[in-house]
Amino acid sequence: MQAIGLHAVDWFIILFYFAFIIGMGFYLKRYTKSEEDFFLAGRRNSAWVAALAFLSANMGALELLGMTGNTYKYGMYIAHFYWIGAIPAMLFLGIYMMPFYYSSRIKSVPGYLKLRFDEKTRVLNGISFAIMTLLVSGINLYAMALVLHTFLGWNWDVSMWASAITVAAYVTLSGLMSAIFTEIIQFFLIWFGLFLVSVLGIVEIGSVGEIMHRVPEAFSKLWSTSGSSAANGMMVTWGGIVLGLGFVLSFGYWTTDFLVVQRAFSAKNLRSARMTPIIASFFKVAVPFIVVVAGLIALVLAKDSNSGFALMRDGGKLNYDSALPMLIARYFPRGLIGLGITALLAGFMAGQAGNISAFNTVWTYDIYQSVINKKASPKHLLWMGRMATIVGIVFSVATAYWAKSMPTIMDYMQAIFSWVNAPLFATMLLGMFVKWITPNGAFWGLISGMGSSFALYLAVKFEWIQAGLLTLSKGPASDMAVNFWRAWWAWLICFTVTIVVSLFTKKRPEAELVGLVKGLTPKTVGEHIPWFKQPAFFAVLALIVLVLLNVYFW
Repeated sequence: MQAIGLHAVDWFIILFYFAFIIGMGFYLKRYTKSEEDFFLAGRRNSAWVAALAFLSANMGALELLGMTGNTYKYGMYIAHFYWIGAIPAMLFLGIYMMPFYYSSRIKSVPGYLKLRFDEKTRVLNGISFAIMTLLVSGINLYAMALVLHTFLGWNWDVSMWASAITVAAYVTLSGLMSAIFTEIIQFFLIWFGLFLVSVLGIVEIGSVGEIMHRVPEAFSKLWSTSGSSAANGMMVTWGGIVLGLGFVLSFGYWTTDFLVVQRAFSAKNLRSARMTPIIASFFKVAVPFIVVVAGLIALVLAKDSNSGFALMRDGGKLNYDSALPMLIARYFPRGLIGLGITALLAGFMAGQAGNISAFNTVWTYDIYQSVINKKASPKHLLWMGRMATIVGIVFSVATAYWAKSMPTIMDYMQAIFSWVNAPLFATMLLGMFVKWITPNGAFWGLISGMGSSFALYLAVKFEWIQAGLLTLSKGPASDMAVNFWRAWWAWLICFTVTIVVSLFTKKRPEAELVGLVKGLTPKTVGEHIPWFKQPAFFAVLALIVLVLLNVYFW
């Protein structure tokens, strides 16, 4: 099946992109001479380069197909993922957490856990993160193969392996440097290749106001319909949004997920590392003008019987993820269709590359060197990183077939984050700001949080308990609402167990925690720059923009 007719110029653009990316992998290999070059891009990136890579590492399958399709399904509530569900956490990372991360010269987030707590906590998080990364990596491979299969007419298995081999080639050659390079290219491709969809849709319908007028009220508001789960399409209350998404899932992802934090680690100095997520936050604020607006345009057109627009159906079921590609087919002329498809593929490839580069770092340093071969030389670690990339890609293909069997990409992704990132955020928060938290407290708290989260997932999935027990509501609850609340309970369980166990177990001497805990870390003396160039100033500006947007779309 081929829903989008491609011409020779479209094929040329797509094939040129694949060839260019692999060629850049070979070119960058000459600059990848050490393990730090491979895993951290040599720590020489500017704040702007690191920021674009930081944002682009997150703009994969979930951001493009998933969020556009789910806007069609849920409406404006998807903007919560970008605003309250991202901006505060990104600013917190830059202002408060990055000094601990960057100054300790760690190579991964589990590396911080080793310094702050002990080896067993580091290995536990390393293993859980590696598994999570492969699951998320499979989502990106599945989405990329879905585009090739559904919209270019390629065989499913060929699509899957073509995607996997391409990513494996350029990440294996030069590691994080290749990933960051492709992420920056992908950033511009997305904005130039996909923003036009929203612009042309607004022109056809008339205005943003007309779009909002033609969708149900539950689909055009952010907060005013959150008092009752029955009043909005996502079937979630403000409590689930604030506690589950805005606090736990958001902070758990943006401040502890090594996939994105690794990009800030590649910055050339501490100020650049702190500015990385702050600069990225301004672009993150604007992303809904691509995906959310496009999703609402698709909804308006689909409800208009005279528009001739409809989403694809698979086995009689509406394919929400087809919203963005079908808009591309509607609006883009010959040549631009190739650019639009290339922008989608670039997003998936960059997301996949980000996951694999994070996986090979955590596997090499936090599992292999920590447990299996403690005396490995830098040259051997570089070799192991490349081997881990290939193995990770193979496992990602397997998890991609699992992702294919899931109802929606977005619900699956948030479920994964609630298993790992939610409890980890409790551990990191206590570790950085409370000096008497003990290694045993952190270890058992993390196990309790991850175990309870997965147990609650199974309990609701197999209907051992009612979803209302998690959401504290007698009304209806969507899978996404359950994800939000499950993340909150996992965080709370980990937070509580960590404190209780710490009260009865041996604490580490304060001398060993200098530079790792607030209050025991000397204030970093940076460059003498005026207040309007300080990271905190830009963070305040981002918060003002965030508040204004939420008030406007209230």
